[in-house]
Amino acid sequence: MSGAPVVVVGAGPVGLTAALLLARRGLDVLIVEKHAEPYPLPRAVHLDDEVFRVLQAAGVAGEVLERSRPFAGLRLLDGVHRVLAEFRRRPEAGINGWPQGSFVHQPDLEEVLAEAAASTPGVTVTRGVEVTGLRQDDDGVSVVVRDGGGERSVRAAAVLGCDGAGSTVRKLIGSSMRELGPADRWLVLDVRSPAPLPVWPGAHQVCDSRRPATFMPVTGDRYRWECRMVPGETVAEATTPVRLAALLAPVDPHAVEIVRAVEYTFRAQVADRWRAGRVFLAGDAAHLSPPFVGQGMGLGLRDVHQLAWKLAAVLTGEAGDDLLDSYQAEREPHARVLIGVALLLGRLMTRGGRAGDVLRRGVLAVVRRVPAAARLATDSRTPPLERGPQVQRSGRAGRRLAGTLVPQPDVIVDGRRCRFDDVLDQVLDGADGAVLALAGPDDLTLRPVGRDRPLLRVHDGDGVLTRWLEGASASGARIRPDRIVRAAVPRRRG
Repeated sequence: MSGAPVVVVGAGPVGLTAALLLARRGLDVLIVEKHAEPYPLPRAVHLDDEVFRVLQAAGVAGEVLERSRPFAGLRLLDGVHRVLAEFRRRPEAGINGWPQGSFVHQPDLEEVLAEAAASTPGVTVTRGVEVTGLRQDDDGVSVVVRDGGGERSVRAAAVLGCDGAGSTVRKLIGSSMRELGPADRWLVLDVRSPAPLPVWPGAHQVCDSRRPATFMPVTGDRYRWECRMVPGETVAEATTPVRLAALLAPVDPHAVEIVRAVEYTFRAQVADRWRAGRVFLAGDAAHLSPPFVGQGMGLGLRDVHQLAWKLAAVLTGEAGDDLLDSYQAEREPHARVLIGVALLLGRLMTRGGRAGDVLRRGVLAVVRRVPAAARLATDSRTPPLERGPQVQRSGRAGRRLAGTLVPQPDVIVDGRRCRFDDVLDQVLDGADGAVLALAGPDDLTLRPVGRDRPLLRVHDGDGVLTRWLEGASASGARIRPDRIVRAAVPRRRG
């Protein structure tokens, strides 16, 4: 495998992010993309603060933030667009150091990632190249590709299939999608407006069993509406002047430019096999989620954040091949939970007929007055990873912390204020983890695992990390390269 690059199939957000993460770990990466040009129209529109930490690790979070819009929260509406409940999110950075939710125009995100990939040593992007075959042996993978010059073979240390819902890589390794819920046909309407629309800057969910819909002000002059299509309905029928007026109300359809109106089938699926030797699936190639929790793209970015450090550790000889066994074992259950939540919320918000509509109005009238319910509705944290070789959830402290993300406050190191993940990157350079430990009032230490380096003193200026550890009865935590807590160090009694 010496000198062979990691081949990433697919130059969407997941593939480009994977390439940047691998390159930052010293690996050469070749991206092959079958489309000659980037897809110009929007698809995913939401990023949460956990996913922004993946973009931060890839070195592009600041640029993406400049081209995104803070997510103000969620409004639940009835069939005539009256507000049933409102759950607000604060626009400033939360526990992960970034806004809890942001809207983004996917072509803007891909442009930032593509520019970063083009300027990163060791990353090569080739477009108009299609993968047609894979052959593995003990030394790596031969990838058969086809372009204008015919077929040729490219030698790879490993292959990442980040090539979307119709993944060629998934088919080549014999993996199949398993249904987790029924497919759902929706109209997706992307709109631009020459004048700012007088709308609340959050997501709007119409909780109406007859015509459920979603509205989001994306970024700049871009807006999106979505609505469920009835059986047999066509896009033309769903976009008649009368239907558009009802869907966009109170916005006048004649005052906006409709960029795209398409039918999209939302699916809930997970691949049965995410790895075959040194070939891996990530993103939509491995799982598909309904949109109700906005995690479709986020799940894929989490996949490659975890896979990148594990694959780099194996390819550089720092870890054994069994580390790669933990990839699907950790990521699949996490994806299944979030897809299950999306399915459940979709049913709760849009199903049940007229009786369901009446019940929702009554329940939401009570729920919106309960602070704990509001916090749950706006919490961006995802479930912890399940227990396994890389997640040691033993004892009270372990059950509280292991498998979760360490918070990212601003901290002070050597008199300089910086983000905690940036400090972690310094300590984790070449290491497979770091140990964070309490050292005094709002003072902590960081040391790399498996490296003979001096302790790094960290001042926890706002006390976020200190309270996080003390609240779990822990004196420290071992943190993985993907910011996940591998194990908690329990506080000694007495």
